[in-house]
Amino acid sequence: MSPASSAAPSTPDHDAAAARSTADRAAYVAVLVFPLLVLAGGLGGYLFAPAVHQAAGWTNPLLGLVMFGMGLTLRPADFALVAKRPVPIVVGVLAQYVLMPGIALLVTWALRLPPEIAAGVILVGCAPGGTASNVVSYLARGDVAVSVTMTSVSTLLAPLLTPLLTLWLAGSYMPLDGASMARSIAVVVLLPVLAGLVARLLLPRLVTRLLPVLPWLSVLAIAVIVAIVVSGSAAKLLQAGLLVLVAVAVHNALGMTLGWLVGRLTGQPASVRRTTAIEVGMQNSGLAAGLAAQYMSPLAALPGAVFSVWHNLSGAVFALLCRRADAKAARGGVVD
Repeated sequence: MSPASSAAPSTPDHDAAAARSTADRAAYVAVLVFPLLVLAGGLGGYLFAPAVHQAAGWTNPLLGLVMFGMGLTLRPADFALVAKRPVPIVVGVLAQYVLMPGIALLVTWALRLPPEIAAGVILVGCAPGGTASNVVSYLARGDVAVSVTMTSVSTLLAPLLTPLLTLWLAGSYMPLDGASMARSIAVVVLLPVLAGLVARLLLPRLVTRLLPVLPWLSVLAIAVIVAIVVSGSAAKLLQAGLLVLVAVAVHNALGMTLGWLVGRLTGQPASVRRTTAIEVGMQNSGLAAGLAAQYMSPLAALPGAVFSVWHNLSGAVFALLCRRADAKAARGGVVD
């Protein structure tokens, strides 16, 4: 009897489990490799600062490319979920734009951050949700549909809310041009996202073929943005790096914790609580870094660059903890 004929027959459940396992491995590779690529970009920006800084004008086009890629992943059904399940979406987006700016303000006060770094941390807190949050939500067995919609809605609100909140909370640290920032966000965020959405409607087959490549293109663009940001503050990196890392870690951890608590207090199921924690804690830090470099200072852009690395790592750890909780529940424990 040949090995092939002696193998156990394939079943639908077995095939589905194998497909999930393959998808899980691919998602974990993405989440863990993404910060390594971004970290490599930051290292390159530090080591070759003069040469890299000459590419400072690429920041906005690269941000536009990232947001166009996000738009290509969206469908009208993602926005229809707002009407079908408004409560978790509204709760998550409100938490995004209330908790994260508030936590940023608390962190800057508690750590007595220098003005430029404080302004950068606040800008990160005022940014919309990060696109990597959708992959992390999948890994954590959260509600991926809710995650995609939360990210989309918070992104579409960014041209209005991000500059308003940043001007209000960070204006005392350094002078800001809120109107110009709003125009920049509209150009590099809103228009590319809408263009990507339209492109998917007009060219669905082509876009479907491109979907597996889009996350890698986005993270490479973010890595270049981080390299440019770091090149502008290379001289102060060693002096300010540890302080920025502590601020970013505390900001991210409190955001995820309070996001989960908000989900629980509003009676959301475990999958939505996980998603809300991820959506609140993970920011579009590439956007924050680019805006800080353009409208604040190179040093103010550093928190966004560090956040781009940190939130993927913390998201992967959160997903592992969620999966362990599920395994414990399967053995007779309680899942939450």
